[in-house]
Amino acid sequence: MESFRLSGALRHRNFRLFWTGQIISLTGTWMHQAAQSWLVYELTDSPFFLGLAGTAASAPILMFTLAGGVLADRYPKRKIILTAHIALMALALTLFALTASGIVTVWYVLAIAFLIGTVHAFEIPTRQSFIVELVGKEDLLNGIALNSTAFHGARMAGPAIAGLVLGVSGPALCFLLNGMSFVAIIAALIKMKFSLDEAQAVNKSGIRKSLGEGISYVRSNPTVYTLLILVGIISFFGFPYISFLPVYARDILKTGPQGLGILMGFAGAGAFSGALVLALRRAVHRRGVVMAIAGITFSTALLVFALSKTLWLSHAMLFLVGAGALNQIVTANNLLQISVPDHLRGRVMGFFTTMFLGMAPLGNFTVGILAHYAGTQNALLMSASFCLLGSVLILMLKPGILKM
Repeated sequence: MESFRLSGALRHRNFRLFWTGQIISLTGTWMHQAAQSWLVYELTDSPFFLGLAGTAASAPILMFTLAGGVLADRYPKRKIILTAHIALMALALTLFALTASGIVTVWYVLAIAFLIGTVHAFEIPTRQSFIVELVGKEDLLNGIALNSTAFHGARMAGPAIAGLVLGVSGPALCFLLNGMSFVAIIAALIKMKFSLDEAQAVNKSGIRKSLGEGISYVRSNPTVYTLLILVGIISFFGFPYISFLPVYARDILKTGPQGLGILMGFAGAGAFSGALVLALRRAVHRRGVVMAIAGITFSTALLVFALSKTLWLSHAMLFLVGAGALNQIVTANNLLQISVPDHLRGRVMGFFTTMFLGMAPLGNFTVGILAHYAGTQNALLMSASFCLLGSVLILMLKPGILKM
């Protein structure tokens, strides 16, 4: 078993607990995401509101994640993550109660989506920088890749389960199951044991000064800001496609709620496969080239999906979309994590999360307006084209990234 690469990070008990809890919890989260999209579309029959729902969930990432990174460098990360998951459980159960009682409106959904996004703004950079405390630097890359397999394995399974539940029972049960799934990660965090007491973060300066230190580091490091820009492009122009999958499932491919789960599942399957390959590999050479190929694959596959009215072709393209996005994002994450100083890791992961997820609200809103006036397929075609052109332009202006 020593030759099996997954043993690297999984040999750490705390990481095993965290990883297992995440698989369960994230499956519920992706069920929630699919059910929320379907509920919004059923309530409004409007692709604009689908984009607005995506914006409501993602806007707090743009607004608060940098502050979340500062917090991660100042306080015990386990306590931040534990508090965040308790809050997320409460919000999921609130949406369940509103939906099951029949009093839910799109404005309730948007408000809860905004609150969930706010919690994620503090939890995600903390979680990203928490992995090194669980596995150490020796197994860090393997831990990041395995963390991605948990995320995208759940992304594959959660929507597929949600599609079945939606067809039989409706969205309320999906929200209830999501709320219950948080018990797994909460229990895992409580059971963790550390050889030393969790120390307060080494950063003792004021919040404004701490943020300034993070900004100065990013601005002075060309590799870091180039990686962040590439991540921002795929987030702004590429990731909004997720919010418009209900339109494809109901109106274009005509597959219903079960088809929505399958569409999201194929994207998740591609991402999971990409993450698993990265986790199994002992080393990734020429990671800049890997990122370039992944970005072009993502954008090209999204272009084809935008125009497709054939079910098997749509499934195949979403698989490539998921695989391309995963390889680009995880490779960028790896490069950032191994180069950043320990005392700045939370803040740099805050910047990473802002670009990875925080650009999505602007993209969702922009593509939502385009979809309203030009149609969903034309809107996604334009956004995929800009994603491809933007990525190629950055690589042309910063060719050194290809040598990493």
